[in-house]
Amino acid sequence: MTSTSSSTAPQLPFSQACENNQAAIFEVLQSAFQHCRHVLEIGSGTGQHSVYFAPRLPQLLWQTSDLPDSHAGIRAWQAAQGAPNLRAPLEFDLATDAWPVTAESSGFDAVFTSNTCHIVAWPLVQRMFELVGSHLPAGGVFAVYGPFNYGGRFTSDSNRAFDAWLRQRDARSGLRDFEAIVALAAEHGMELQLDQAMPANNRTLVFHKR
Repeated sequence: MTSTSSSTAPQLPFSQACENNQAAIFEVLQSAFQHCRHVLEIGSGTGQHSVYFAPRLPQLLWQTSDLPDSHAGIRAWQAAQGAPNLRAPLEFDLATDAWPVTAESSGFDAVFTSNTCHIVAWPLVQRMFELVGSHLPAGGVFAVYGPFNYGGRFTSDSNRAFDAWLRQRDARSGLRDFEAIVALAAEHGMELQLDQAMPANNRTLVFHKR
């Protein structure tokens, strides 16, 4: 779900944004997921986040997922920088697929997604929250990273420009309102626990399932 460019390892898909934000996101996840055991990453993209977070959260099984076109890149990163608790990607399309299941546990008690809400169409954001809310157990954690508007306004000129670029590329995409996301979570039994500022005018939102 992230743009790619070449790097020192050209065989691996590469997102500079992932390199820039992963340490800051980890600081939030380290606390948010401290009591969790099995996390589903929705939209693993290039795979860079998964190989960074999994070895630093060794108590977790980290399950990647994305559309099939992204799987080769995710697997390449896992082959290059794998961890014992990191799992190969599952196919997961918010438009059509049921909630992913694995043979390793009875379900996920944590979900992480990065830069998804502004990329997919709003009905898919709604379905993501519905699925997460339906399948997380009480006390489960949903962490969402990305840029958001507050009070219907952009928080920076760069976010305004990014939103315009997104909508020119796909009219169904664009930055979402923080208030709409929180209301959507509440509709599906999840309460906001943390709204943490991140680099480059992004946020990490942490929700707990009631």
